[in-house]
Amino acid sequence: MTRVVVVNPNTTASMTATIGHAARIVAAPTTEIVAVTSSMGPVSIEGYYDEAFALPGLLLEIGKAEREGAQAAVIACFDDTGLDAARAMVRMPVIGICEAALVTAAFIAKRFTVVTTMERSRVPIEELVQRYGMAGRARVRAANIAVLALEDPNSGARDRLRNEIVRAIAEDNAEAIVLGCAGMADLALTLSREFGMPVIDGVGAAVKQAEALVALGLGTSKRGAYAAPVAKPYAGALAEFAPA
Repeated sequence: MTRVVVVNPNTTASMTATIGHAARIVAAPTTEIVAVTSSMGPVSIEGYYDEAFALPGLLLEIGKAEREGAQAAVIACFDDTGLDAARAMVRMPVIGICEAALVTAAFIAKRFTVVTTMERSRVPIEELVQRYGMAGRARVRAANIAVLALEDPNSGARDRLRNEIVRAIAEDNAEAIVLGCAGMADLALTLSREFGMPVIDGVGAAVKQAEALVALGLGTSKRGAYAAPVAKPYAGALAEFAPA
């Protein structure tokens, strides 16, 4: 049995339930999905400020998961919140859903569009698209949806998401759509059928890539950038995060 922990870096448990369900749908029968909610931080991650304060809770959960026997971790936020820090902290593979979704889209489409939530989230995702080498293939759009509105069927959020996908097809010539928020994870299959094109959820993509890395016997390299942190004291409220 392969154990994959899927960490929601925000503190909204209902969103964790959505994420966990999406992960379990695609997981192999031999994979155990453990979906966990961060114990501290913002209720949603919308921009750089929220992201900074989501890191401590996220890292606590990933460290705990490895100690308890998880073989891979998925960070279920499309900002790939804390991805590099988590990889430096643990030996198991850690997958960010943005990187996983972009790589998956590149396998099946030449040009694709990421549709995310708020305008303030668009630029961080554009920076990730650049970092992952996809700037020549991917556009990023914001549907002006608050993250938590995705859970309210009366908010109109899903209609705004659909409208932005229509624009991506017409204006970007998108051949596939990437859903740019973990809170959209349960919509991928429905939207794919509705629009007759691939719609990629990063949670599912990350789970399958985590399974592949475990099957290949590969963990995070501890040479160079992801070497274990240097042992030193940390002061104040961050004392418990000091590398051993």
